[in-house]
Amino acid sequence: MKNILILFLLVILSFSCTNTKKSWSIYSPDGKNKITVNTDAEGDLQYSLSHDNKVIISESGFYFEFTDSSKLGKNLSILSADTSSFSEKWQMPWGEQLEVENNYRELFITLSEQNSDGKKINMRFRVFNDGAAFRYEFPEQGSLKELKILNEFTSFKLTGNHKVWWIPGDWDCYEHLYNTTDFNKINATAKRGTDLAQTTIPYNAVNTPVTMKTPEGLYLSFHEAALVNYPDMTLEIDTNNLAMQSRLVSSDITGYAAQIPIPFNTPWRTIQIAGKAGDLIESKMILNLNEPNKLGNIDWFKPTKYTGIWWEMHLGKSTWDFSATQDMNTFTGKRTKARHGATTENAKAFIDFSAQKNIGAVLIEGWNTGWEHWIGFDDREGVFDFVTPYPDYDLDEIVKYGKSKGVEIIMHHETSSAPRTYDKQLDTAYALMQKLGIHAVKTGYVGKIIPKGEFHHGQWMVNHYAKTVETAARYQIVVNIHEPIKATGLRRTYPNLISREGLRGQEFNAWAADGGNPPEHLSIVAFTRMLAGPIDFTPGIFNIKLKPYKPDNQVNTTLAQQLALYVVIYSPIQMAADLIENYQNQPAFQFIRDVAVDWQKTKVLDGEPGDFVVIARKEKNSENWFIGGITDENEREISINFDFLNENVTYKAVIYKDAADAHWNNNPLAINIDTLNLNNKKTEKIKMAQGGGFAISIIATK
Repeated sequence: MKNILILFLLVILSFSCTNTKKSWSIYSPDGKNKITVNTDAEGDLQYSLSHDNKVIISESGFYFEFTDSSKLGKNLSILSADTSSFSEKWQMPWGEQLEVENNYRELFITLSEQNSDGKKINMRFRVFNDGAAFRYEFPEQGSLKELKILNEFTSFKLTGNHKVWWIPGDWDCYEHLYNTTDFNKINATAKRGTDLAQTTIPYNAVNTPVTMKTPEGLYLSFHEAALVNYPDMTLEIDTNNLAMQSRLVSSDITGYAAQIPIPFNTPWRTIQIAGKAGDLIESKMILNLNEPNKLGNIDWFKPTKYTGIWWEMHLGKSTWDFSATQDMNTFTGKRTKARHGATTENAKAFIDFSAQKNIGAVLIEGWNTGWEHWIGFDDREGVFDFVTPYPDYDLDEIVKYGKSKGVEIIMHHETSSAPRTYDKQLDTAYALMQKLGIHAVKTGYVGKIIPKGEFHHGQWMVNHYAKTVETAARYQIVVNIHEPIKATGLRRTYPNLISREGLRGQEFNAWAADGGNPPEHLSIVAFTRMLAGPIDFTPGIFNIKLKPYKPDNQVNTTLAQQLALYVVIYSPIQMAADLIENYQNQPAFQFIRDVAVDWQKTKVLDGEPGDFVVIARKEKNSENWFIGGITDENEREISINFDFLNENVTYKAVIYKDAADAHWNNNPLAINIDTLNLNNKKTEKIKMAQGGGFAISIIATK
C-alpha cells in the first residue's frame, strides 16, 4: 500500500501548469517507465517516454489528415486530464501461460480544436512495467457521424541510432527476410527477392513489430494492439532525424485509408521496453490492451499437433489441383510429373500415421474444386467452391474415418485473394464444417487482392479477416490465417483466432531462389514477428536435404533445431510438416510425440535477436517441462540452470542435441539423444552446432 501511495503522489506532483505550457506525467506501477504529455502555446500536443529517468522517445507529436482537407492535431485546447490505475489477473483459455497480470497507470486527456470546426479528440495513455501505449478516441460530437482519414501521422522520435531488426512496410506481404542494420541504414524500398506472390512497398517504411536495441543495451519493440476496422500502421523512416512516423495502408479505390464511424477508438500504438531481450517475448502487454474474451468457454477447441497433405505440394511430389496441371515446380520453371495429393487414399494414410503417433489432427489441402485456376490469373473471382470436393476425395468418408481413429480433420479454404467470393460462401462452408463436426479451418490469401486497388493490410481486408473469425465463432470453428493481417492481440477477445502465418515460413525452404531461410532467420523471428502472436510455422522437417524432390534446395537447419522449434516458435497448433515416410524409424520423432502445445508457464532462459534463443515452457495440467534452443550460423555453448523446476521433484530428461560433427549444411541429421535424471539444483552445458539447436523433454517422475 505504501508503494501505491508513493506512485500516486508521483503522478499528482508531476502535473504542472503555466500560461504557456501544460504538462502531465504518469509512471508505470514499478516507477521505471514514464510518459510525459504536454502542449505548447500553439496548442500542439506532444508526448515523450523515459525509462529509468532516461528519455527513449523524445517529444513527438501527431496529426490526422482528412478527405475534406482539414487536419486534426494542431491548435488544440485541453478540456480535462484524469489519471487512474488498474490491476487484474485473467486466465488464457490456451496460450503461452495460464495466468496473465494486467497492471497499468492511465492518463486520459480530452482535447478540442480551438478553431470554428471544434472537432474533438481524446487521447488515452497507459504505462505498464513492460512498456507504454496510447490511442486516439473520437467521441460523439453533434451531427458528425463519420470521418474519412487520408492518413494518421504519429511520430516516434528516437534518441539514438539504434540497431534494428526489420522487414519492409509492405502493404501486401510480411514474407520478407529480416534485415539487421543501424536505424540510419534502413532502406525498405531496395530491390527484394522474386519469390513473393504479392508485394507493394510505397514508402521507406517498416512493418511492425519492429525491434531495436539501443547503444545502452535497452530493447524496444514498436507495434500496435487491437487493430479493428482500421488499416495496418507501417512506420515511415526518417534516417536523418532518427524518427519514425506512422503511414496507414490506403486504398487506391477510395483514395483514403480509413472511413470510421463516430464514436471510434483507433488501435493502440505500442512501445515495449525490456532490459533483457527475452523479456520482450514474456511480455503480455499487447494482449492486455485488447478487450476480454467475448466468446466465453471454447472447450470445443483443444490445442493439438497435426500432420497433413501440404509439404508434398511444395516439394512437387503432388499437386493441389485434380488435373495435376501445376505444382510449385511449375512456378519455378522446373516442372516435374506429379499427381493430385488430396485423395481419399492419401488422406487415410495420414490419418493412420497420426493415430499411431499420438497426433491429434490432419490438414488436407487441395481437396476442393478450383485449384486449376487459383494462381497466375488476374480473374480469380468465383474460382473456388468451398463445399464441393474433387472426385477422388470423399470428404464424408474421410471425416468418418478420422473420427474412428480419434483424429480430427482440419479444413482448408484457399481464397486466391478473392475475398468477395469467400464472403458469399462463408455461412455455407462453415455450416458444412459444423455438420461434419470439423472445428478448425486454415484459410489462405495468395496473390493480389481482388478488387484491384485494395491491399492485404488495408481497412477493407482487416474487416474481411474479422468477419471470417466472427462468423467462424458462431459455428464453433477456430481459424488459422495464412497471408493474414498481422496479429495485434485480438486472440484475447476472439480466442477462436488461434494462429496465423504472417512471416517468411518453412515453405520458402522448398523452392525459394535465394536458397531458403538463412540460419539466423528464426532467431530474429522470435524477437520480432512472434511478439505479435502465435505463428503457424510448420516445423519438423526431417528430410533436410529434400532429396529426391529438390536437389538444389534444402532447409538450412539441423534435425535438433527442427525439434527445438516446437518450443521456441509458439502456436497452439503445431504441424509435423514432413512426409510421413520421413518420420518412419526415426528415434527423434519421439520428441514431437511428447511435446506439449498448451502451456502453464513460459520462461525465456537466454537469447539475443539474430543470434540465439532458449525458451522453457511448462505444460498445462502437468509438471512436465520442455526446452528448445536454436542458434544462427554460429555454433555456441549454452549453460542451462534448471532452478525453475520444482523443489524436491525428480525428473527424467531426454536431451536431443546436435552431434559433435553436426552442421546445418554438411551434416544436418547428426543428433545425439541422451537421458539423465534432473532436479532444480542441476546445471547442464549444451553445444549447438552452426545453424543448430537442441530440445529437451523433462518429465516429472516423483
